[in-house]
Amino acid sequence: IEYELLDNHDGELMPTLENRYQIIRTIREFHPDLIMTHRPNDYHPDHRYTSILVQDAAYMVTVPNICALTPHLEKNPVIVYLSDGFMKPYPFTPDVVVGIDAVVEEKIDMLHCHVSQFYEWLPYNSGTLDAVPTDASARRAWLSERLLNRFHATAEKYRDLLIALYGEEVGTQIEYAEAFEGCEYGASLTGENIRTLFPFFQ
Repeated sequence: IEYELLDNHDGELMPTLENRYQIIRTIREFHPDLIMTHRPNDYHPDHRYTSILVQDAAYMVTVPNICALTPHLEKNPVIVYLSDGFMKPYPFTPDVVVGIDAVVEEKIDMLHCHVSQFYEWLPYNSGTLDAVPTDASARRAWLSERLLNRFHATAEKYRDLLIALYGEEVGTQIEYAEAFEGCEYGASLTGENIRTLFPFFQ
């Protein structure tokens, strides 16, 4: 897995022209088929402005005269939003729901490694820090219960779309899922590229 960390401090990201150019160059350099980001109506300013920066870069990655020293893309990548529970100005509306039963424990293992986020900051911020176990295995179990409940709720909420994508037999049996909504500023999600970008369906 290749990744790059950009030099933006927590809570300080702004949708400036300089940052837009940085995102344009980064998208061009990585040349992704798929970009996942937050919706622009999110509780955290960094999430909101990341979404706006990606949207503002979406068309411009194909314009040769913008950031001309970094070769432009011939077409936009597909952009999807991560799911959330915010209702205004409009609720999250999924286009793709992916069953994660086969990898959910691995996902929890990775999140378990993010100690400061899941065992310190988020519990502190929600007033539940005293409930966090001190033992590593107990912490992992504590986190697992919360995350599995969340992923299961996603599967139940979007069961009809799981069945439409996976078929009746598989779609009804999926316990845990993640959902994504297509962003209109990227390439369109189609029946064909959904199955290429998310190669899990029948």
